[in-house]
Amino acid sequence: MNREISKLKNQAEVMIPTKFGDFKTLAYASSSDEKMPHMVLVHPDTDISSIVNVRIHSECMTGDVFHSHRCECGEQLDWSMQYIQEHTGVIIYLRQEGRGIGIINKLHAYVQQDKGLNTAEANRELGFGYDDRTYEDALTILADLGIERIFMLTNNPNKIDAFDNSKIEVVSRVPVEIDPREENKKYLETKKEFFHHKLGKV
Repeated sequence: MNREISKLKNQAEVMIPTKFGDFKTLAYASSSDEKMPHMVLVHPDTDISSIVNVRIHSECMTGDVFHSHRCECGEQLDWSMQYIQEHTGVIIYLRQEGRGIGIINKLHAYVQQDKGLNTAEANRELGFGYDDRTYEDALTILADLGIERIFMLTNNPNKIDAFDNSKIEVVSRVPVEIDPREENKKYLETKKEFFHHKLGKV
């Protein structure tokens, strides 16, 4: 769900207490009536003039909300919120469910996975790309926040590559590794072998 980049802006802002601590919470969209804006959590003590810890997290309703064990997305989000609460920084929550194919198609992809396909093959079986996510909106949000240098909280080299021709410098990567479970072992193996994610525990 890539917005018109030129029109993406902060539409609302409020402080929200969480189990990890307080975060200034912002909603970014091209219009104020957008039903599914990108969400941004900012630690209140974040110094944007310094190098900022940044987690760009693509929406995963099954993992983030329902705590599914088919992936480690929800655990990565929790880990990142805890890390940024301790070290300050920003979480950008991009509304691009299922690697960009949406929740309904993601559930259809799960059916294909249950038949033996891996997560990449399942998306292709449904007629999509292996990974249809984009990160232009994250770049726009960081620029709007005035952030120029970041420590990227990720295992995904594609997220780092997305910054190659931008004005924002990725100074270094912070690994976000979660212990594998029996239910997500094949999923994590596909991330490592097919998508080249940096996963030392797999």
